[in-house]
Amino acid sequence: MVEVPESIQSLFSATVEKQGETYTLEVPQTEVEHGAISPGETYRIGVLTQRQSSTKTADERTAQEQPAPSERNSGPPTPPVTEGEVRDVTIETVGDQGDGIAKVERGYVVIIPGAQPGDEPTIEIDQVQENVAFASVVDTGPQSL
Repeated sequence: MVEVPESIQSLFSATVEKQGETYTLEVPQTEVEHGAISPGETYRIGVLTQRQSSTKTADERTAQEQPAPSERNSGPPTPPVTEGEVRDVTIETVGDQGDGIAKVERGYVVIIPGAQPGDEPTIEIDQVQENVAFASVVDTGPQSL
């Protein structure tokens, strides 16, 4: 298992495709919809190799990587948090209404009233929506004032 640092904003699988003299990766639309990335911006990309048996053909590897039809997710990814969940976060910025904003897995936004950038509170998720969650501070962290 590969350890993924907390600073990762987005993590997805993609195939490298040759287009003329360059190579491209397709970014899933859900990464843009969830605010993990924005079109036109430049990002640092990390590449993790996938271990595969060298005795399998490319078609066998591709077939093995595809989930069974019953396992495929037919809709957008579910939010990475649940109501009542308690977790530690770092407040990255303040929103238009003055609430603290933290990002968790896949760039999913959590809004925390009263929190300030640099705070590291323990929060409890109060409400979960498709693209954003709202939380309250359970315990102020060592960086909080």
